[in-house]
Amino acid sequence: MIQNPRILFAGGLVVAAGLLSSSCSTTQGQALRASFLPPAPKKASFLEPSIEPPRVESNLFLKDAPTWHADGASALPKPTEVDFRLKAADDRFALGKRAYQEGRFEDARKDFNRALDILLATPANAPDRVRAERRLQQIVDAVYRYDVGGLGAGESEDQVAYDKSPLGGLLEMTFPVDRGLKGKVLAEIAATCSQLPLQVTDPVLAYINFFSSEKGRRVVQAGLKRAGRYRPMIERVLSEEGVPLELIHLAQAESGFLPRAVSWAAAVGMWQFVQFRGREYGLMQSAYHDDRLDPEKATRAAARHLKDLYTQFGDWYLAMAAYNCGPGCVDRAVQRSGYADFWKLRSMNLLPRETANYVPLIVAMTIVSKNLKDYGIDEVTPDAALEYETYRLSANTSLALIADAADRTIPELRELNPSLLQNVAPAGFDVRLPRGSLETVATLIESVPAAQRATARLHRVERGETLATIAGRYRMPMQHLTSANDGGALNAGDVIVIPAYYQPAPKTKLRNASASKRPAARPTVLRKPPSRVASAGAGK
Repeated sequence: MIQNPRILFAGGLVVAAGLLSSSCSTTQGQALRASFLPPAPKKASFLEPSIEPPRVESNLFLKDAPTWHADGASALPKPTEVDFRLKAADDRFALGKRAYQEGRFEDARKDFNRALDILLATPANAPDRVRAERRLQQIVDAVYRYDVGGLGAGESEDQVAYDKSPLGGLLEMTFPVDRGLKGKVLAEIAATCSQLPLQVTDPVLAYINFFSSEKGRRVVQAGLKRAGRYRPMIERVLSEEGVPLELIHLAQAESGFLPRAVSWAAAVGMWQFVQFRGREYGLMQSAYHDDRLDPEKATRAAARHLKDLYTQFGDWYLAMAAYNCGPGCVDRAVQRSGYADFWKLRSMNLLPRETANYVPLIVAMTIVSKNLKDYGIDEVTPDAALEYETYRLSANTSLALIADAADRTIPELRELNPSLLQNVAPAGFDVRLPRGSLETVATLIESVPAAQRATARLHRVERGETLATIAGRYRMPMQHLTSANDGGALNAGDVIVIPAYYQPAPKTKLRNASASKRPAARPTVLRKPPSRVASAGAGK
């Protein structure tokens, strides 16, 4: 309690007056006694100081303070406005992610929008605004994946969505030939390093002319941008199999680097394998998965198939033609004409129209991609490469459980595992996980009884949550969680296995879906998962 300053001040005067009065009476007494007593003896001279003592500074270490002590405060970087905005946006995005995973889609949408608004409000003159723009794009991409899934991390679509192969349209079109480009193209080829022989013919010039147009440039840019996700893997596999690296453009022509592309002929995947050819090169299919949709497995199969075709025909152009229409078709054309030359077979109309345009398209795409600026194409910023590590499942496991263990969404896991056809991954399946999550995911999944992995869920406990609130959120009897937790208190960071009893809330905000009732099972409580440690992961 603060006292009246006037009272304190008055009291101080009284005390001071008392001290002053006491001092005066003491002096008078000393003078009275001095008149009756002999004078005090004089001090010996040797006790008198002959020199003035040295001055001692109040802080002996002031001059010797370490330099880091003086400069430490100024060396620490001062947070900028962008730093604060990045932190606020990330916090809001994390709230939206949690709401999304719990089925609270309207709350998730609000939190996601708030995260974007925070970054959009960054001042235009901020020195490090580019950081905010970069993070804005990352959040936009992440929210897009959430919204495409239309479901929380615990649910997935019953049917796999396929993409239309972009190849057919280009191969059916004809383009004018600009022979004025020939000299320019020949000069580019002379200065270009390529493992694939590059020949300039009228069909090649026709496609180069198309790729020089506004629409053609967009096709090239889109392909090269998406190629960034898979280029390191594709080039590594092609190199290991002894195939020209330029044949990456075969995948660009076949699918536009879409792992789930499908053609009218039922060829699927990034490299467009039909069923029998895929099985010939180890791409197996079942009710649960289709290896033709696996980018790495399909790339390995395509490289080996192309190398076998080159061994058969002794020419990369004929090998590409055979990849498109089949080796039997090319072999019959060679036998009929006596020419083992693609351009000769094309001029004699001995190849299907699609195949006749297929090879020139890939050659033209190779030339343009190696000389983007010459064709008015700005530098393409490729998508970030997909990085993952692999975990082999020992029991049938729902993609929802894996997503919960990795703290990711179903769309994110589907992007890493496009070959999965069902909501459940079969035992023995090598599931791909975000890099750095392998140890945590393995620990959490293996702590769930094998018989429950196809239906169970995981929940990470947040600060302030109790068994009662968690049971209410998942709409299940509390005794299931209580018995599983052995009556112990929950701490933030604990992981609880949610049995298959609960009924997910209807998903009416992003996509209509009916709730399903599932049989009860006993949950298990796990404690905080270990820290994430990165480990090495991974025709027709």
